[in-house]
Amino acid sequence: MLVLLPPSEGKTAPVDGAPLDLGALSGGRRLTAHRRRVLTALVRASRRPDALDVLGAGASLAPEVARNTRLRAEPTAPARHVYTGVLFGAARLDDLPDDDARSRSDRTVRVVSALWGVVTPSDPIPAYRLSMGTDLSGVGPLARSWREPLARELDPVARDRLVVDCRSAAYAAAWTPSGGPGHVGVTVLREEAGRRTVVSHWAKHTRGVLTRHLVTRAGAEPGTPQQLLDAAGELVGTALLDADLRPGRRTGTHELQLVVG
Repeated sequence: MLVLLPPSEGKTAPVDGAPLDLGALSGGRRLTAHRRRVLTALVRASRRPDALDVLGAGASLAPEVARNTRLRAEPTAPARHVYTGVLFGAARLDDLPDDDARSRSDRTVRVVSALWGVVTPSDPIPAYRLSMGTDLSGVGPLARSWREPLARELDPVARDRLVVDCRSAAYAAAWTPSGGPGHVGVTVLREEAGRRTVVSHWAKHTRGVLTRHLVTRAGAEPGTPQQLLDAAGELVGTALLDADLRPGRRTGTHELQLVVG
């Protein structure tokens, strides 16, 4: 299984820790060159007088954009401590019950990032401000720029694994799985008065709940879409009202629908 997550917009900046070392991040040479290119472009963009506009950030985020200019010297912490938005608050990858769960998390969970391309929960990173929808001078639209490096990194990883895709559309645009045991997108629906509608905020929370369940549950990791549905079904009656599996928009893909009240 390979669980793909988007990064959180909200991040907790480490107060101590070693400075950034791109060579220490997973992916090695397949990703390091493009990480360095994007990092250099981000530092330059963050120094511009119109940096907030370039990065699509409001005035309240000015301190985070200013931190971008110091990323090479900023302290780092494992990504599971830095990403702290709604999804990660529910997944609680920084508070797993035992070594088996921590090992499974590092082996199966990948966070797709506009700056790093993709990281594991244990990769040491600083807090930063950059979204995948940014068109960065010297690099171009980030999702497009990451497609080739991410294909080199993730295609071999996904070849023999079920892909559980919890990414938002902007981050899904950076890499599309091909082949393998299956690609399952995760959709969250709210049921009210017998009607089911797509939700956004609760989708992040529920995808985080599913992620935690997948890395902490007993038994083998799901290897097929049906096995994933069976695992999600274990949450029905507690976190979920229902779970369903449907054909996806692309041939050979599926959509896991998680229903909340």
